[in-house]
Amino acid sequence: MSGVVRYWAAAKAASGVGEEPYRAATLAEALQAVRALHADRPRLLQILDHCSYLVDSDPVGGRDHATVRLSDGGSVEVLPPFAGG
Repeated sequence: MSGVVRYWAAAKAASGVGEEPYRAATLAEALQAVRALHADRPRLLQILDHCSYLVDSDPVGGRDHATVRLSDGGSVEVLPPFAGG
């Protein structure tokens, strides 16, 4: 599957990009690829551990990322914690 990962707020600043493509079947695979691609950005790797995720506008919540299937042409929104929340 392929789609786009969109970074918001601190994740966007730490990644250096607003969005980038993914090729993965699950959220866990997509995040593994992001971590490999940005291994030289330790701040982003730290932030990813604290983010909330939306997959095709659906909140992931506490679900195991390996069980969250991605759709072809879909999106993953990376939402870091915001001030006060």
